[in-house]
Amino acid sequence: MRVNRILLSSSLIVVALVIQVSVLARLHLPGAVPDLLLLTVLGLALVYGHVGGALVGFGAGLLADLAPPADHAAGRYALVLCVIGYLAGLVKPESGQVRSATGPMVVVVAAAVGSTLLYAGVGALVGDTAARHVGLGSLLFTAALYDLLLAPFVVPGVMALARRAENDPLAETGSTASGDISSGWLSGGTGLRIGGQRGGLKTKAARARTARAGRIKGVKRL
Repeated sequence: MRVNRILLSSSLIVVALVIQVSVLARLHLPGAVPDLLLLTVLGLALVYGHVGGALVGFGAGLLADLAPPADHAAGRYALVLCVIGYLAGLVKPESGQVRSATGPMVVVVAAAVGSTLLYAGVGALVGDTAARHVGLGSLLFTAALYDLLLAPFVVPGVMALARRAENDPLAETGSTASGDISSGWLSGGTGLRIGGQRGGLKTKAARARTARAGRIKGVKRL
């Protein structure tokens, strides 16, 4: 991974982990805890691809395993996020543009459910039966719900920052980034089309004024 990727990923992961541990974990919501760290990994994986997503996921999971108040074996969440980051990177848009919110939302729900199942499965292998006492069905539903509600406010911003750090031409102008990411999540990707229509209307208006001025000069010569 390049230096800019490492610096940006590390910063975003640390911020996400601090917020998750100090704020989200203390809300005492029923069921699961909103997984801000997972959403950050998903946003980076959708830009960096499967290899970058796996590396980012492993680093984020290992940091979560070692950060207090972790109560599970080190490496458990690192394995989960490594797999999730790899799989999320496989569905990276080929054109680099997210034109609809449907695809990313499906990725978020699948990642929330998959990470919960994988975490519980690994826990069962090492003798941790906490998921059975809480109720796996409740954990799956609440994890998917909380992450789905939080995703539109996290994933598009993470993707935009990652693209800017990559010096991606898609992120050079604010209008392009807004239309590609934010509009793609919140309004079905119509922001770019509206911008293009406005530019077309301005061009047509300028041409009409030029043609009208030419006709007026011709009348004066007659």
